[in-house]
Amino acid sequence: MSSVVSVTRAPLRPNAATPALAAAVAAGGSVLLRLEPSAWTGVMAVAAAILVWVAAIDLESRLLPDRIVLPATLGVLIASALVQPTETIEHVLSALLAGGLLLIAALIRPGDLGFGDAKLMLLVGAMLGRSVGSALLLGFGLFALVGLVLLARDGRSALKRHLPLGPFIAIGTIAVLLLGG
Repeated sequence: MSSVVSVTRAPLRPNAATPALAAAVAAGGSVLLRLEPSAWTGVMAVAAAILVWVAAIDLESRLLPDRIVLPATLGVLIASALVQPTETIEHVLSALLAGGLLLIAALIRPGDLGFGDAKLMLLVGAMLGRSVGSALLLGFGLFALVGLVLLARDGRSALKRHLPLGPFIAIGTIAVLLLGG
């Protein structure tokens, strides 16, 4: 019980918070520098920073905090409605489809995927719209590559390891943002 409380109050240890914050700021700054200046680019930069932050939390605690992911998703969707209303339906549908896909996978294989991963995909779908598939493909591809490297290095014992999916989804999403979908 105390571990849940400590994760809720302080998602990252103090010595892990500084590199995570630096990575989040770098991700947001990179998005600002790479994409055309617009209100939507500002939204994407903030969302990218949040995505990197929650990926760092997932890496350390194996949790994707709803209190960050869900409000960020709602904020991105509201911003989409305000800033680019013609794209909002695409972003809502992409969020629901991506989140739903991982929700089904989590229900089928509850030990392999968590509901937090499905909720994280809501945020990614809200951010990327139809490009969410590319982010998912890149994230899972990198996840598989790391898994194969661990298997080659550690043998069958690597099959018992549980890697957090959040950082891989974040990398795939940032790559799609920076490489143009």
